[in-house]
Amino acid sequence: MEQTPQYGQQAQPYQQGYNHTSQTTVIVQQPQGAGPRFKNVRAWSSPVCGCFEDITSCLLGWFCLPCYECHLSMRMGESCCVPVCVPGAMIALRAKLRGEQGIQGSVCDDCITMSCCGPCATCQLARELNYIEQAGL
Repeated sequence: MEQTPQYGQQAQPYQQGYNHTSQTTVIVQQPQGAGPRFKNVRAWSSPVCGCFEDITSCLLGWFCLPCYECHLSMRMGESCCVPVCVPGAMIALRAKLRGEQGIQGSVCDDCITMSCCGPCATCQLARELNYIEQAGL
């Protein structure tokens, strides 16, 4: 039975069956990452304001944007509720597509584009999905 230490005595840790050994590891060279995901980063297949290249997406994006965003979310393998229920969902979907396809840009670019030109950027996302399907990427 373990005794309680008296005043002025230092308590000893309970170490039954425990052998503590200290080992120091010195890292001489930091491990390197796998490198860039894509060797060739490409541009978007169409510009943000290229809505008239695909008049259908332009009209859907302008007159029924929430429904169109839900449709695009499902095409990207996400729930149709994502654009409606998740704040900043279209920024996230744009960044997801850009990351998966090796499209140049940054999250900051995505945020500014979606904030300033939301309907046009949504149409660009749709055109990019069409391009990927047609090109078999």
